[in-house]
Amino acid sequence: MKDVIICDEAVIKFAGDSGDGMQLTGTLFSEAAARSGNDLATFPDYPAEIRAPQNTVAGVSGFQVHIGKNKIHTSGDRYDVLVAMNPASLKANLENAKRGATIIVNEDAFDRNALEKSGYTSHPLNDGSLEAYRILKAPISALTREALADTDADIKTKDKSRNMFVLGILLQLFDKELDATRQYLDDKFGKKPLVAHYNRLALEAGYSYAHHAEWITSTIHVNPAQLAAGKYRNVTGNMVTAWGFMAAAERSGRPLFLGSYPITPATDILVELSKYRALGVKTFQAEDEIAGVCSAIGAAFTGSLAITTTSGPGFSLKSEALGLAVITELPLVVVNVQRSGPSTGMPTKSEQSDLYQALFGRNGECPCIVIAASSPADCFYSAYEAAKLALEHMTPVILLSDGYIGNGSQLFKIQKVKDLPPINPPIAQAGDTEYQPYRRDPETLVRQWALPGTPGLLHRIGGLEKTDGKGSVSTDALNHEKMVRFRKEKVERVANHIAQQSVEGDPDGDLLLVSWGGTYGTVHAAAEEMRKKGIPTGHAHFRHIMPLPANTAEIFGKYKKRVVCELNNGQFVNYLRMTHPQFAYEQMNKVQGQPFLVEEIVQKLTDNLNEQK
Repeated sequence: MKDVIICDEAVIKFAGDSGDGMQLTGTLFSEAAARSGNDLATFPDYPAEIRAPQNTVAGVSGFQVHIGKNKIHTSGDRYDVLVAMNPASLKANLENAKRGATIIVNEDAFDRNALEKSGYTSHPLNDGSLEAYRILKAPISALTREALADTDADIKTKDKSRNMFVLGILLQLFDKELDATRQYLDDKFGKKPLVAHYNRLALEAGYSYAHHAEWITSTIHVNPAQLAAGKYRNVTGNMVTAWGFMAAAERSGRPLFLGSYPITPATDILVELSKYRALGVKTFQAEDEIAGVCSAIGAAFTGSLAITTTSGPGFSLKSEALGLAVITELPLVVVNVQRSGPSTGMPTKSEQSDLYQALFGRNGECPCIVIAASSPADCFYSAYEAAKLALEHMTPVILLSDGYIGNGSQLFKIQKVKDLPPINPPIAQAGDTEYQPYRRDPETLVRQWALPGTPGLLHRIGGLEKTDGKGSVSTDALNHEKMVRFRKEKVERVANHIAQQSVEGDPDGDLLLVSWGGTYGTVHAAAEEMRKKGIPTGHAHFRHIMPLPANTAEIFGKYKKRVVCELNNGQFVNYLRMTHPQFAYEQMNKVQGQPFLVEEIVQKLTDNLNEQK
C-alpha cells in the first residue's frame, strides 16, 4: 500500500520531442484534474517548426499544468514533477524544477547519439548532477512496446503510444481516475477503433506499472477546489473568445460573421467558430489578411457583428482597412492574439509587444477602442465586451489577447446568455424622415446604423471624409477638423460607459503594481507575496486601455511608487507617461517569449526597495 501525500497544489511539466505528444498528454491530464475537482491553469510551450530537429533543445515541446485546491491564477513557476522524454527535454527544463522535484525520465531515450545532440558531455543519469532531485527512471519505450506486444501494431505505432503510457503513470501518481481519458480516446478515434485500442492499452499499462513500481512509494493527492455551484469546462482562451462572440451575437440580435486568415496563435478562433454553422455563424477563410478584414467591414455594413482575427504580422496588413472602418464609423472587432516579433519573430512564443500598434498603427487621426483580455477564461468576457462596445458605439474595437492565454487553459463556468449585459445597437428605423448618416447622439456622439435595404435610409459611405451630418463627400478644412474631433471624442466618451478601474489588495500605500493583458495572474500572485512581506501593495490590472478608466489618476495618486509590469520594452508605461504625466513610473519588462515568474517579480521588487532604503 503506497503512502498518500496531501498537498494544496502541484506544478507538472510534460516535455519531449515535438513528435512525442506532450501537448495531448498535458491536455488529457488537465481534463482528468478538472473532472476530479481541481482548479487549474495550463501553459503549452512548443517550437514553431511542424517537426523540429529531433533530440535538440530547440525542438523540445512542453506542456505545463498547475492544479490546486485553491484558486489558480498562473501556470506555476517551478515544477514539482518534470516528465522528460529525452535528454534535450531534461536539459531545457531542469533549471525550472524545484530542488527535490520528482523527475520521470524515459531512460530508453538516453543513448549516446541523443546525449550528444542535446549538448551533454556526460550522462546526466549517472554523473551525479541530479542528486538534488528524485529521479524515477523507467524504460518507457520498451514497456510500451511490451504492452502492445499481442497486437498487430507496428513498431512506429507502438512508439507513438508512449505518451499514453506516461499519462497512465501520472494519473496513478496523482490519484486520478482513468474513465474520462478512456472515453476521450474512444471519442477521438471513433473511426479508428484499433488506434483507440492501442492507446487504451498503453494508458492502462502505464497506470498499472506506476501502481506496482517499487520506486513509486507514494501518490500525490490534491484536494478538490471549493468552486461556486455551476457547470465548468476546461477551456482555452481562443475557444471561449469564439464563444463570447456567439453570445454577443445572440444578445444583440445581430448575425455573426468572421472574416479571417489563418495565423499562429489566433487560428483556433476561426476553427472554433466554423463548427457552429448550424447556429447561423458565418466564417470565411480569406485568401489573405487584407481580404479577411475587408470582408468583415462589408459584413458590418450589412448589419452583422463583424469580427476579424489575427496576430501581429497580420494586424500590420489590416491597418489600412482598419482606417476605413474608423472613418465610416462601422462596428468591427479586430482580435490580435499577440506573439513575439518583429516580422515573423518567434511565432509560438508570447509577448505584449503590439500595444503601440493597436494604439497608433494607422495613418491619419484614427482612434480605436482598445481592450485586453487577462486570462483564458476572461477571453470570453473580453470578447463579449469588445462586441458590445463596437456595436453600441459604432467604431472598431481592438481586442488584445496573447499566445499565453489564447492557447493556455483554465476552468470556465458556463454562462447563461440571458444573464449577460444587454447589447443595444443604435439601428436606424425605417421611415425616419430626419435620418442623416452622421447625425450623432448628443451624449455619446454615436451615429445610427442604417442597414442596407431599409426604406428611407439611403446614404453614402466610404473612405473619403464626410460632411458632418449629411454624409456627402467633403474636402472642407474646417469640416474635416470637426469630424476628426468627433471621432476622437466619441472614443474618449466610452470612458463614461466602462467600469471604473479597481484595485486588489491595499487601496493605498507604498507600492502599486500595474499590469494589463495576460500578465494578470502572475502580477496578482506577486502582489500577494509582497503583502506577506509586510509591504502595503495594491494591484491595478487594466482591461480598458483606450480610453483608460476615468478614475485612473485618482488611483495612481494614492501610492508612493507605481511599477508597471509588461512583456515588452515598456509600451504601456510610456502610454501612461503620455496620458498621466503627473506621476512617476518605474517599469519591469521581460521580452523572452515567456511569461513572468512570480518569484522573479518579487525578487526584483524586493531588491529595488532594499536599494532605496
